[in-house]
Order: sequence, then structure tokens, then C-alpha cells
Amino acid sequence: MIKNLGEQNSVFNQYIAEIRDIVIQRDPWRFRKNMERLGAIFGYEISRQLEYIPKEIITPLGSTEVNVLKSLPVLATILRAGLPLHQGLLNAFDRSENAFVSAYRKHSKDGGFKIQVEYVSGPELTNRILILSDPMLATGASLELSYKALMSKGKPRHTHIVTLIASTQGVDYMQRHLPMKDITLWVGAIDDELTAQAYIVPGLGDAGDLAFGSKL
Repeated sequence: MIKNLGEQNSVFNQYIAEIRDIVIQRDPWRFRKNMERLGAIFGYEISRQLEYIPKEIITPLGSTEVNVLKSLPVLATILRAGLPLHQGLLNAFDRSENAFVSAYRKHSKDGGFKIQVEYVSGPELTNRILILSDPMLATGASLELSYKALMSKGKPRHTHIVTLIASTQGVDYMQRHLPMKDITLWVGAIDDELTAQAYIVPGLGDAGDLAFGSKL
């Protein structure tokens, strides 16, 4: 299942517009803050898909019954670009456990690259709800490998994958290589073009560099 929040008119699209804007991108704090805001909105929307149970709440003047989350999801992200988006999800699920994957493009001299996964940290995932976030879904390879690396922690009951900007090629790749019956893909926008260097067009550029500065 694919849920594109950008197809509905809301303040969500204002934040998507700002993270794409080449002028606004010059302010790293605002770029990170907008990613965080988008993460919180994704978190709210995902929360509507989760299970709830009634709980009695004692107030200073009496008691009332409120439906609360039956269990908290585990929040996972891909370092480093995913950290602001992850923080937004954490703002929504502030008591959730967290998982992290170090995955990056390892470039070769001929101009190609392969995805390198070096580090996975997280709690037991068996029969739990997992929310895996990464700002960009370009080729889909890094998300595929990160998802499979996290499966070393156990098989979740369901996985929600969150990305701000996806390419049509990346979405197609995910549908071919991941068990989509167990996954909901949440996107902010889907762009049609992917360059030879696997950058999304119009996309927004390199999310990690925009958030944290250029890397060697």
C-alpha cells in the first residue's frame, strides 16, 4: 500500500515546498526543522493505522476512559540524513524504542556505486510495528538493504516506510524486492525522473548535506 500525503491540500505541502526551495535550503536549521515537522505529520497519520485499547484516566476531579495506543512502534532511520525526519516521528511517539542503520553509497572509480551497510542497532522487532524513515527513495537499494538488515532483529508484524521524496523507479523497485503485503509506504511526493547518478529530479538535492553540511 502506498500513501502519498502530498496529494491532499494541507500545511504538509508547505513544508515539502520549503525543503525543495533552493533559497530556503540555504538555512540548514530551517531545512532540518521542516524535515522534523514533516516527520511529526507522518507520525500522526501513521498513528491512525495503529491499534488502541481503552484506559481509565484519573483526573484531579474524577475519571474518564480514553483510547490509547496498545503498543508503541519502534522507530528506525538511516544515518545520517534521516535524523531530523526521525526526530519528528519521535516527537509523535516520544516513548518509542529506536533503531539505526548506517548505509551509504560507496562510489567506485568508474562512476558507479554500491550500497554499503556497516552498522545496525536496535531492539527486538518480532511481532512489533516498525517505522523506518529515510528522506529520499531514489533507486530503492539503500532502503531494501536497510530493511533486510533490520530483519536480523526479528520480523515485525507490519512495517511503515516513510520517505519525503520518492522516484517512480524507487517505488517500483520496492514493490519488486520487498514483501509489500507487510509494508505500507508513506511518501510526501513522487518524482518521475532519476539521473544517471541516481539523483531524483526535481527532488531536493542531497538531504544529508543540506541538513548537516558537506561530507568528504
